[in-house]
Amino acid sequence: MLPSLDELLGSAHVVSLKLFDRFRGLDNREALLLEGPEGWTEFSPFVEYDDAEAANWLRAAIDFGWQSTPHALRTSIPVNATVPAVPAGKVAEVLARFPGCRTAKVKVASPDQALADDVARVAEVRRVLGPEGRIRIDANGLWNVDEAEHAIHALSAFDLEYVEQPCMSVPELAEIRQRTTYLSVPIAADESVRKSGDPLAVARAGAADILVIKAQPLGGIRAALSIIGQTGLPVVVSSALDTSIGLSMGAHLAASVPGLYFDCGLGTASLLAEDVTDNPLLPVAGAIPVRRVVPDAALLTQHAASPERRDWWLARLARSHALLAAE
Repeated sequence: MLPSLDELLGSAHVVSLKLFDRFRGLDNREALLLEGPEGWTEFSPFVEYDDAEAANWLRAAIDFGWQSTPHALRTSIPVNATVPAVPAGKVAEVLARFPGCRTAKVKVASPDQALADDVARVAEVRRVLGPEGRIRIDANGLWNVDEAEHAIHALSAFDLEYVEQPCMSVPELAEIRQRTTYLSVPIAADESVRKSGDPLAVARAGAADILVIKAQPLGGIRAALSIIGQTGLPVVVSSALDTSIGLSMGAHLAASVPGLYFDCGLGTASLLAEDVTDNPLLPVAGAIPVRRVVPDAALLTQHAASPERRDWWLARLARSHALLAAE
């Protein structure tokens, strides 16, 4: 059942957390936290998302805070390091925040950078990780097909585990997957799953080898598990730059996935210079535990968003709730 808006508002806290490095154009990450009968949960769609998309994130928050989690198949989740589009000289500093992680996801295709910057960054990640480390790159759909082919060719020299969302559309993904067969670099889909009205289209089109699955954008743990079961493709459970509370949702999803073969993108608390708990879900020995997270009251106060931003988020919560109530 959908909790009332008053029930949601009664426990709502809006926070703004500083990042160590700019990520997705952000220096601070805002999130709205809620406490349900099953524990704390998170509603944090990025600010540019419209209400229809945000409503799915609220569905996920309610699922995690008001419903019990599925049976866990594991108690800890191996995670990857995440390297923002930083200069190559900062790579070692970033990777040091992810102790024990054997895999790194490297952001590429930043609009304010050139391919040479991506090559330098990935080369430095390979140097720091050594020959046995695993490197995956994420373009967030910012290349066209020709750019993607050129970039994948240039970056494949560093022994890539896979390329995440090199192009935005499903037809483009299918084409680049065909074009780069000779390079033997798998293609993973993220935005084409979580931002699509038909998240199964990627699998039907044979446009990806791997799916990147995020609990919040897909409407919660149960909805994500349903998509995973229907596609039959291997998955990487990832996050959307969540607080440790949102990461807990992702960890519970990853714990419920049969056959979890890849390190997951759930170590991103290491990108936050601040968090809402004094016991954050930071990687230890390359993994995070599967557990609920309770925020610290003092940190909720310390990192509270401005009154204007709080009002903006509460209004967004109300609009998203109205959309769910109308279904």
